[in-house]
Amino acid sequence: MTDFRARPGENTEGYDVTRRLGTDYYAVFADIPEADRAVWETAQSFVDEVGDRMLDAWDRAEYPLDLAQRLGELDLLNDGIEHPSLTHFSPLAAGLVNMEISRGDGSLGTVIAVQGGLALRTLALFGSPEQQERWLQPIARLEVPAAFALTEPDHGSDSVSLETTARRDGLKWVLNGAKKWIGNGASGGVTFVWARVDSPGSPDHERVRCFLVEQERAGYTGTVITGKASLRGIHQAHIVLDDVRVAADAVLPGATSFKDASTVLYSTRSGVAWSALGHATACYEAALTYAQQRTQFGKPLAKFQMVQERLAQMLEELTGMQLYCRHLADLELSGGLRPTQASLAKYHNTRAARRIAATARDLLGGNGILLENRVMQHMADIEAIHTYEGTESIQALLIGRDITGMSAFV
Repeated sequence: MTDFRARPGENTEGYDVTRRLGTDYYAVFADIPEADRAVWETAQSFVDEVGDRMLDAWDRAEYPLDLAQRLGELDLLNDGIEHPSLTHFSPLAAGLVNMEISRGDGSLGTVIAVQGGLALRTLALFGSPEQQERWLQPIARLEVPAAFALTEPDHGSDSVSLETTARRDGLKWVLNGAKKWIGNGASGGVTFVWARVDSPGSPDHERVRCFLVEQERAGYTGTVITGKASLRGIHQAHIVLDDVRVAADAVLPGATSFKDASTVLYSTRSGVAWSALGHATACYEAALTYAQQRTQFGKPLAKFQMVQERLAQMLEELTGMQLYCRHLADLELSGGLRPTQASLAKYHNTRAARRIAATARDLLGGNGILLENRVMQHMADIEAIHTYEGTESIQALLIGRDITGMSAFV
């Protein structure tokens, strides 16, 4: 390490702005059960263990799969899924894991969303007993990377219009089409491919089904998408399916329509709201710590009225995000959570996280664009979660349809 010695114009070696402050102004998490707190503390320890290496991976746009697998070893991928073969987290514990991992690194937060929230949940909800016996535990432990392939190059927000086809050929299925933005889609594991049945005369003709496809299958090509400015520490893939042949038992028997894909997406929107809270917490705490450490015009930034006002505005939004998430967990625990309530939480929290990140970046001045201070990384990663699992506009239309009784979808 270089020996730092103060010199004229450079009396500060650097700023320590990544410490966890435990911000909870309204004591939103003061009364959480001990079992949930223990899970949260496991997530905190993991973040502390891998933080520096993940920052380097983000900078290099590399996917350290071994660190992602540590999430499986620590049993942190289950995302509140209820299944007799899986450790069950309460909605609050699952949310706290999403929050804490994203507070440390958004790419690892997305690993939870993809591996647990989407892929594992799809198998747990719709897989056959045989499929679950073979794949459930390996996916939960991330011994096998798993992907959820719904979005297509031409169909994102209108994924209900997906064009990937599944055609029967004797006792086989033949898949053709393309998917894009698929986390873990080129990581050497399995992909849950949603496709439209092209089998005239069959009862499920034109219906959307889900297929478990091993990525080494002939005709399956997953190419890592390069040039991303967000979530650089996890790989998303562009997938081409060219006459991919799978056995009859590759289809998940419980997935019989697009509504089933929507069920999975609705469940993960709560996780995105929690993830946004994690990002925003990191940005607010970095801004607060920096304001206390950085001296300008002969005094700490924290002594300036404009800075205190900005910090108060950030805390106001952060506390609102915490209240959304805590009540979201309570509603889910009671069985009373409606899909559009999860949409509202995602809608509010990702928008608020963007504002908090922008204010924090500005408050740190030029130091705000340095990766070592993390704010710029969080700011970039928030852009991805603001979009995935349903864009801001889609969430607004879902909420609008619910409160007016009228659909504005074209």
